[in-house]
Amino acid sequence: MFQFSNSLFHMKEAFKAVENKDFSELERKVMFEKATELPFTGEYYDFFEEGIYVCKNCGLPLYRSQDKFHSGCGWPSFDDEVPGAVLRQPDKDGVRTEIVCGYCGAHLGHVFTGEGFTEKDTRHCVNSVSLKFLPKGQKPEKEQIFFAAGCFWGVEHLFKQCEGVLDTQVGFMGGHTDHPTYEEVCTGTTGHAETVRVVYDTKVDVENLIKYFFEIHDFTQVNRQGPDWGEQYRSVIFYTSEEQKQKAEKIKALLSQKYKVATSIEKASTFWPAEDYHQDYYDKTGKTPYCHYRRAIFGKDIPISLD
Repeated sequence: MFQFSNSLFHMKEAFKAVENKDFSELERKVMFEKATELPFTGEYYDFFEEGIYVCKNCGLPLYRSQDKFHSGCGWPSFDDEVPGAVLRQPDKDGVRTEIVCGYCGAHLGHVFTGEGFTEKDTRHCVNSVSLKFLPKGQKPEKEQIFFAAGCFWGVEHLFKQCEGVLDTQVGFMGGHTDHPTYEEVCTGTTGHAETVRVVYDTKVDVENLIKYFFEIHDFTQVNRQGPDWGEQYRSVIFYTSEEQKQKAEKIKALLSQKYKVATSIEKASTFWPAEDYHQDYYDKTGKTPYCHYRRAIFGKDIPISLD
């Protein structure tokens, strides 16, 4: 990939617009106009059942009950989030740090540190109306996982064909800089890898997606893929759940019996969407991937959509 952009990228342009028209006035004001529900009034303020909390707007998991604690602040409090699910950004008041759903951009609340409530010393102060609780044993309808396998153009193009994949987005993950541009990542100094967000229907076994990931790139190459060289082209599975981690480790161990697997398995961190011209690149240009294609090393049991 040799194309660069000098334009600044604004995160809000990358958020997925999935606003539901059936929301109440309060839900709409909080999630889309960044209002705040009154303290001590929210459904989940004093609620501690086991389960997960998903974004009320898009349905992706945001928080787990084991990370919820009672702070006395008047709103639900969490000291951690589902990996890769929540985005922090400066609040318009110039003082606080706002938190939003990293996928759809719905306003959640604010995050605070240095208060000493828990060992993690972090408090996500979240509006109840931005959340939907799913009790233990009930799976969310969708989840996300992040894959890095070289040039993200080809990786996204092939995952869009995989059955059960609801959405994809290209961007960057795993580095040490915020709001990286493509040009910055290409210098190899940000630590980020070109990454594809894959949102999938949970009726599909995520193991199939992980197998597919290994089949569409050369997982034995270190910090390169085809003609592209550099740390940004490394092979990584960024997981967002223990299920994803365990299945990725199982498949990597299986492959390691025959191959020298360079793929690392890491907890997802903040996902920074790439500039718009990178999204759905091959659909826009009519070109075809130059270093990604499927090698059926696991057989032909992975459903691929031909639509």
